[in-house]
Amino acid sequence: MAARLTDMQKKQIIADYVELGSYNAVAKKHGVADTTIKKIVCANSETQKKAEQKKEQNTLDMLAYMDSRKASAQEFIDLAMESIKDPRKLDKAGLQSIATALGIIVDKFIQTAPERDSDTMKRAREILGDVKSAID
Repeated sequence: MAARLTDMQKKQIIADYVELGSYNAVAKKHGVADTTIKKIVCANSETQKKAEQKKEQNTLDMLAYMDSRKASAQEFIDLAMESIKDPRKLDKAGLQSIATALGIIVDKFIQTAPERDSDTMKRAREILGDVKSAID
């Protein structure tokens, strides 16, 4: 028969769940079944609320961090795109690699396009049409 968890262990499990937000991760950390963790967490009505608040705060923190690093990310993207444009690298790359890179770039730009029928979208369709006909 398994040993009973002490009140202190249960409190630590709840604290870990609020921090990690995963029954599995807490179960591995404490060496117990994930169903045991779920029972302990669900028995405490405040735990779910605290976990949701923690998750929301983590999301806000990550968005703030990403916003603070936007300039660096844009600089990296510029460097990567310049590297991709190097004719020597394009000659060495396979068609699948080029198509994947192009697809990623197009997807990212389309996601940020303000309107479906904007000039950007029209131009993207023209370019993609040319690429498709070249592949066919």
